[in-house]
Amino acid sequence: MNAIYDVAVIGCGPVGATLANLLERQGRRVVLVDQFAEAYPLPRATHIDGEALRILQTAGVADALSPHLGIYRRMRFEDADGAMLIDWPRPVEPGIHGWRDSNRFHQPDLEAVLRARAATVAGIDLRLGWTVTGIAQDDDGVTLTTSAPDGALAPIRARYAVGCDGARSRVRQAIGAETRTLAPSERWLVADLILGPDAPDLPEGTVQYCDPARPFTYIEAVGRRRRWEVMLLPGDDPADFARPENVHALLGRWLAPDDAALERAVVYTFNSVIASRWRSGRLLIAGDAAHQTPPFLGQGLCAGLRDAANLSWKLAWVIDGRATPALLDTYQAELAPHVTHYIAEANRIGAIIQERDPDRARVRDATLLAQPQVLVPIRPRLGGDAATADPLAGTLATQPRLGDGMLLDDAAPLRFVLLARPDIVDTVDPATRAIWSRADVMIVTDAAHDYLATIGAAAVLIRPDHYIFGTARTAEALDALTRTIPLAGAG
Repeated sequence: MNAIYDVAVIGCGPVGATLANLLERQGRRVVLVDQFAEAYPLPRATHIDGEALRILQTAGVADALSPHLGIYRRMRFEDADGAMLIDWPRPVEPGIHGWRDSNRFHQPDLEAVLRARAATVAGIDLRLGWTVTGIAQDDDGVTLTTSAPDGALAPIRARYAVGCDGARSRVRQAIGAETRTLAPSERWLVADLILGPDAPDLPEGTVQYCDPARPFTYIEAVGRRRRWEVMLLPGDDPADFARPENVHALLGRWLAPDDAALERAVVYTFNSVIASRWRSGRLLIAGDAAHQTPPFLGQGLCAGLRDAANLSWKLAWVIDGRATPALLDTYQAELAPHVTHYIAEANRIGAIIQERDPDRARVRDATLLAQPQVLVPIRPRLGGDAATADPLAGTLATQPRLGDGMLLDDAAPLRFVLLARPDIVDTVDPATRAIWSRADVMIVTDAAHDYLATIGAAAVLIRPDHYIFGTARTAEALDALTRTIPLAGAG
């Protein structure tokens, strides 16, 4: 059976829908399958960072999402008596990505704009309410057995398939991956409320109440939405804990029952896990199917969007013949160490919040009060210890504005971009220019000078997922860097 689609994406959550839109923008034919006809209507993720918004900009939906974003100004940590342990203010102006580093949002708003774009472009076949019942691959592609909304069975044939199908991923099972636990799990109640007109004033941003008797988290979500997360203790019954009357009793220090409408209350297990393999042949996984992190750093969704950005250009290059399938092996090699770093940082912050031993909590409080921590966003390097000798390779690139005021990624979506001094570009080897042509590299010599001065380079080559491929100080070094672009038959 010939492949009708380039890629089948299983799961139309934010990661799957972003991946489908990124692939479509590169001219790939995608089928996007989800067992649910409608997106989940209740809150889930509430924080999105500037890198994730830059990915959504590249996917063509950030402008539609932008009116729904709120400013995320700070996170505070307090002890049981309300004394400040840590204050973590966040910048409110755009950062290196052209977007604020921290933003509040309502996940259904994101899913709506992603689905709206997917439904209106010719390159995406959106199949909502379709269930995948079988997965098989061969040398030429993947066959999905699916059940349509009317129950009829229908095969779907694609050259590759990506499982963005969540923590209980069927695709992860199909590739034979196991999950490795990185830290013990904890159970927390997540309660989402919508404030009424007479609700009392509540804190700005996020507050971590580091009370060993019962840790709480308060989150200022977008608009009138607020979230409380409450740690379950030994002996708590999860079935009873989420009952509305119990939720209102737990939140009594902040709100009376009539002050807000309880939209959702559910007990979650906060996991720290990573899959042993993210690819087997033509099957791959992304998002929660590949890794799960506690929410203390607000990076669960963002990590999944990084998967989509990394994988989309590599799949596109392999499918159109610019690269060999070996390029897909760099997906896990680059991002598994990267997301593991984020998970470790989330667990470090979680350990501060979740300490339940009163004596250890007193030591923690005294240490933090005497030596306040200054928390800063981490930006790990792709590949971890396996990264190249160039200290900037695998780090995030900035998104400058070009001479006409356009943001770089709008001028060159999903392409390699070379920011370089004109004299360097003018003196490279002719073979280098031929490689740039094959790789569809966009060359920018204006609006690059300030950035190049900042990083101490004469040229920087930026990948389609916004990470630095490498830097050069001379034309000869740029020739050598260009020869390492992963083109099929190069070198």
